[in-house]
Amino acid sequence: MALFQKGLKNILKKSANDVVFVSALRTPVTRAHKGGFKDTHPEELLAHVLKSTLDRTKIDPRLIEDVTIGSVLQELGGAKAGRMSMIHAGYPYTTTFNTVNRQCSSGLQAITNTAYAIQAGAINIGIGGGMESMTRNYGSRAIPVDLSPELRDSPNQDAKDCIMPMGITAENVSARYGVNRSDMDVFAAESHKKAGAAQAAGKFDEEIVPMVTRWIDATDPANPVTTQKTVSQDDGIRHNASLEMMAKLKPAFKADGMCTAGNSSQVSDGAAVALMMRRDMAERLGYEVIGKFVATKTAGCKPDEMGIGPAVAIPKLLEETGVSVDEVDVWELNEAFASQALYCIRKLGLDMAKVNPNGGAIALGHPLGATGARQLATLLPELRRSGKDVGVISMCIGTGQGLASLIVRE
Repeated sequence: MALFQKGLKNILKKSANDVVFVSALRTPVTRAHKGGFKDTHPEELLAHVLKSTLDRTKIDPRLIEDVTIGSVLQELGGAKAGRMSMIHAGYPYTTTFNTVNRQCSSGLQAITNTAYAIQAGAINIGIGGGMESMTRNYGSRAIPVDLSPELRDSPNQDAKDCIMPMGITAENVSARYGVNRSDMDVFAAESHKKAGAAQAAGKFDEEIVPMVTRWIDATDPANPVTTQKTVSQDDGIRHNASLEMMAKLKPAFKADGMCTAGNSSQVSDGAAVALMMRRDMAERLGYEVIGKFVATKTAGCKPDEMGIGPAVAIPKLLEETGVSVDEVDVWELNEAFASQALYCIRKLGLDMAKVNPNGGAIALGHPLGATGARQLATLLPELRRSGKDVGVISMCIGTGQGLASLIVRE
C-alpha cells in the first residue's frame, strides 16, 4: 500500500515524513580496461564518493546510521570490500553496511532499500548507491561456470534462460518487436550527441567528484610505470559519433544480428551514492533538499527478453502513484541496448525529447551496480536546470525483470 495520496498534486506536497535527498554524487564513468579507472579497485571508487559526500555536505558521519550499496560483480562478497571502504572514508564502525544485488538495478535498489528503512522508522539518515569495476570483475564472474546440473538441464525453459547472454536477449527483443538496425544506430549516435553536448556545457560537473588514482603504463610489460592521474570526466563519450560510423560496426552477438558494440551499453567502471533522510531531519540539520523519493515498483518478464523490463515496471509505478505518462518531465531510461530502449519507449508512448536528455549508457557507460545511482545523480540537476518537477528512473534487469522509481525535485 502506498504511503502517500495518489496523483501528482498530492505527491508534490511536502510532509515532515518525506524521504528526501540532500546529496547525490558520482565518480566519472570510465571505459573498462582502457579508461581512467582501469587500475582502480571498486572499493577505492566507493571510498572516494563516500568521502566526497562527507566533504560536500559537512555532515557528522556519526549521524549516518546505515549504508546500502549495490554491486553485481562482488569482490569479497561486496560487503567486506564495501565496509572497508566506508570506514576508510571516515565513517565510524558504528555505521552499519550492507550490499544488494538486483543485477543492473542494484544501485537504484540500494537507494530504494534506504528509503524504505527511513519510511519504516528503522533509521533517520542513510546512504544508498552502487559501485562496480567491470575492468576487474567482468567476464568469468558474470558467466556461470559451475552451475547445478539440475538447473542447467531444467525442463523449465524460463529457468534455463536466466543465464542467457544479455546480447542474445537484446537480439530477441529486436527480432520479436521489429526494432531494426537503422533505428538502433540512430538512437545510439543520438545518445553520444546528447552526452557530448552535456559534457561540453559542463552539465555533469556538479554531480561528478574528480578522483586522483593510479595509472599503470604497461607498454613495456617487463617495466610497467605507475603514475597518478586525475579523472574528472566520463571518457566513453564519442564526440564524433555518427550514423555512418555506427552503421559500419559488425554484429557483436550473432553473425546475422542487429546489436553491435556501438548500439549497446559500454562496459564501464564507476560509483555513485546519495545521502538520504527524513524531511524533518534535513530541516533540523539545515540542509537544502534537492529531491524526494516517492516510490519504486518492480515487475517480472520472460528471461529471454529481459530488456522489456521497463515496459512492464513503469506502468505499475504510474498506477501506484497516480501519475500519468504525460506528467513525467524526464525519463532516465537505462540504455542497456538500443533495441530494448527503443521498444520500451515505443510501447509506453514516451516523448523521445524527454528520454535521457543528457545521453544514456550507450554513451556514458553502464557500470552495472552503480548505474541506477548514477542516473539519480544526473536526473536531479537536470530537473532543476530545466525547471521541471517529475522524473522516472528505470532499467531492465538480467534474468527478466524491470525496476522503476519516481523522483520529484524540490
